[in-house]
Amino acid sequence: MSNKFSSYVCQNCGSITSQFFGRCMNCKEWNSIIEEKKSSKSNKLTNDFTNMPKSLKEIKVNKISRINSGFKELDRVLGGGFVYGSFVLLGGEPGIGKSTLVLQTAAKISLSKEVLYISAEESLEQVKIRWDRLGQESDALQVLSENNLSNIIQLIKNLKPSLAIIDSIQAINNLEMESASGSVSQVRICSAELQQLAKEYNITILIIGHVTKEGSLAGPKTLEHLVDVVLNFEGDHVASHRLLRGVKNRFGATLELGIFEMQENGLQEVLNSSSTFTSNENVSGLATAITKEGTRCFAVDIQALVSKSFYNNPRRTTTGIHLNRLHQILAVIEKHVGLKLAQYDCYVATAGGFDINDPSSDLGIAISLISSHKDLKPLNNCSFIGELGLNGQVRKTNHLQNRVEESLRLGFTKVMIPKTNNDLSNKYPSINILEVSNINEAIAIVFAE
Repeated sequence: MSNKFSSYVCQNCGSITSQFFGRCMNCKEWNSIIEEKKSSKSNKLTNDFTNMPKSLKEIKVNKISRINSGFKELDRVLGGGFVYGSFVLLGGEPGIGKSTLVLQTAAKISLSKEVLYISAEESLEQVKIRWDRLGQESDALQVLSENNLSNIIQLIKNLKPSLAIIDSIQAINNLEMESASGSVSQVRICSAELQQLAKEYNITILIIGHVTKEGSLAGPKTLEHLVDVVLNFEGDHVASHRLLRGVKNRFGATLELGIFEMQENGLQEVLNSSSTFTSNENVSGLATAITKEGTRCFAVDIQALVSKSFYNNPRRTTTGIHLNRLHQILAVIEKHVGLKLAQYDCYVATAGGFDINDPSSDLGIAISLISSHKDLKPLNNCSFIGELGLNGQVRKTNHLQNRVEESLRLGFTKVMIPKTNNDLSNKYPSINILEVSNINEAIAIVFAE
């Protein structure tokens, strides 16, 4: 039976109720609600409130100073490096390389700045074993194995490092609360106190967060709103490449992307990223799309396989592309091109497991599907840019010049783009620019031979 000093909190979504339920009414998760004690302290208004509002003219902005991480790819995602006093959250699946990334970063920064690495999940001996495997040179990195929040905060106040790393926030425990480590209330309270510490002492704090089985960051959603920067470390356990994506950034561009490769001695930067996702092959069912993530362009091979189905409901499978996007493109091809794909299985995948969120890849997906269906090679040495409308038109795309320049840099001799009013042919005479207004014009050019 509940009392006035208790509340019941869902450990999956963070919703609060006044009594216990076997199933959360918000997220519908079973057995996720636990009892948490409320603080008996009451919040009283103070009469000595001195914080007064200011006009925008009175506010002076100092130049933002940053800490270089030692990785150009990480600095790119952060917007130029770690900002002093910022609160950064790094999330990713278990075993993807989060601890490896932050340990290598800490080693590089500790060559010039004071860095504190707090491991709440591993002992100092385990951290040393990983350190030796990575072959780092710095001896100035301070390492601590601790999961008591009060001790961690006191140590950071005493040392005042430029960067403090906590691995991970789910393992930190506030002894003033009765709930277990990793619960919603523990994560929320610990993060709030660490954020206040970062702002008060102008210390950059990087925390590592676990993800749920659905791929989202574990803990309350307020955690993502609380921090200044949210980084997602993505990748396939089979493949060696890792993608660092900036989901939120108060000091730079969002959805910026950095690429790393996992090797025996740790993570290495991939500087020529487009070569990772292209093969320069000219075979049926393969087309190269120029996509944009954040402020940079990527050339990504799109592979398609269209085969006769032996089932009543043909299979539609995608890797790196949203399934609903494939359904929409197939509907456009059936309606406006006249190809009956309802009796065919369709498989579409991106090279290297690259996740494409940019709709400008639609033209490349459509060309790869049609190429596989007809068993014809598409136009040789050509890249594709354009969003496919529901009426079959090839719609205009943002940052078109940057995409054409990326095609030119990678050595493509031809690029197919939506029809535009800009005279790009004169601006880029060394590449053949093919402008099309609809999917049928594109097909006529691509399969003319």
